[in-house]
Amino acid sequence: MSYVEFKRIMDIFLSFFLLLFFLPIDLLAAIAIKFESPQGPVFVEWSDRVGQNGRIFRLLKLRSMVPNARYLQFHDPRYKSYLKEFKKSSYKLENDPLRTKIGKFIVKYSLDETPQFFNVLKGDMSLIGPRPYYPDELDEQRKRYPQTIRLINKALSVKPGVTGKWQVSGRSELNFDKRIDLDADYAENMSLWYDLKILFKTPFVMLSGKGSGVK
Repeated sequence: MSYVEFKRIMDIFLSFFLLLFFLPIDLLAAIAIKFESPQGPVFVEWSDRVGQNGRIFRLLKLRSMVPNARYLQFHDPRYKSYLKEFKKSSYKLENDPLRTKIGKFIVKYSLDETPQFFNVLKGDMSLIGPRPYYPDELDEQRKRYPQTIRLINKALSVKPGVTGKWQVSGRSELNFDKRIDLDADYAENMSLWYDLKILFKTPFVMLSGKGSGVK
């Protein structure tokens, strides 16, 4: 059995267990999201991401921003300066003004990411892997950091992860060129030992809230 095959079996068993573990927390978060902004959905409205070999899939994520935030970010003229700073900060803005109160909490402790265990069960993602990037984000970063194109291709050769090397190495504190270098390194050297090290570090990063972009 190859490690890729073993990793898939591990993904199925662990993601099923984690779904059950986080289900009560996710239900409470969903209620809080709807209570704060009842007109918006529980999950992020627009969440297409780039998966293995460039395949686009819908990532499940609890909504942490005001309703229709993605449209406001990119199309509302009131957010023109915001969009410039948003792109400059590698699509992660510290203390984002569009973030809701409950959104700040769930993002700080990565609780908004937990529905992605469904994506893992479906096979779109792995528990551990590179960051699942937005399609337009990768297009923008290829232009801004042309030297990273080879690294991007390498990172996309494996499934993106709910957690990964960049998540336990700084998260939002890292610029794209450093982040994609970590992702490519993971894809190049993926192994059981590598995955176990990341898996062990992840709960501590979640609990600390370090690098979440939220204070």
